[in-house]
Amino acid sequence: MTTDDKDQLLRFIFEDLGIRGEIVTLDASWQAALANHNYPATVADQLGQALATSVLLSATLKFKGSLILQVQGNGPISMLVAQADEQQTVRGLAHWNGDISPGNLSQLFGDGRLVLTIKPDQGNAYQGIVNIEGELFSEMIEAYFKQSEQLKTRLWFAVDGHKAVGLLLQELPAHQGEQADWERIEMLADTIKKDELLTISSTDIIHRLFHEETVRLYEPQPIRFECSCSKEKIEANILTFGLEDMMSLIQEKGAVDVDCDFCNKHYHFDSIDIKQIFSVGTSSKSNLIH
Repeated sequence: MTTDDKDQLLRFIFEDLGIRGEIVTLDASWQAALANHNYPATVADQLGQALATSVLLSATLKFKGSLILQVQGNGPISMLVAQADEQQTVRGLAHWNGDISPGNLSQLFGDGRLVLTIKPDQGNAYQGIVNIEGELFSEMIEAYFKQSEQLKTRLWFAVDGHKAVGLLLQELPAHQGEQADWERIEMLADTIKKDELLTISSTDIIHRLFHEETVRLYEPQPIRFECSCSKEKIEANILTFGLEDMMSLIQEKGAVDVDCDFCNKHYHFDSIDIKQIFSVGTSSKSNLIH
């Protein structure tokens, strides 16, 4: 494994075939997502695939914003959330109940749905919702694109305690290729093994699979784990509840404590903090009015 292949997204395209590809490797960013969460191995595996998917699908965003992938169900894993933005920052979390044994999607999530949300910083969000289909995480994403986007899409994943790797192939929306081209590229990619995804560099994987094809590589893009939570955002949420409700909560609990599920950062507010928040917030509103 080359040392420069950690935490990066590598995009490539097959010249004249109307097919694009991406390989994402999550290393330190994957470790950051796992930190302070005692995920069972099966839950971590699903979360790793979700994080890799969010980066792969957000790679073509042409605006400032994020792509949010959610899997919700009534099974042992009740929720997966993975979020990536146009700057290739990523974060994610999972909620589960009890002991989790390996299984297919229906065994892990029960009856559920996949929700993909594209959320620009400016403008309206777009959301696609489909029922969970397939045995594997990759099959669920492939089924989504077949139903919602009518694009041939294939994914391959490999996740362990150190890395999460994803490979994507997808036909271009305005492709000029033929079915035989897609089937040939798909057949070549199907020869990849999970241990190869985890141990071979992205460029070597592309060369090994597609050395007889004309492939153009783009510059690798670095990926990092980053949580968007902040004290300012928590304070803004506190303002929406009203001073009386917050002081009543402090009288009952002694303080307002907020934990971020994504990064486990803890925010603590006592009565003085709350009064200060509302004092500043009220002053700001008054200044805006005048």
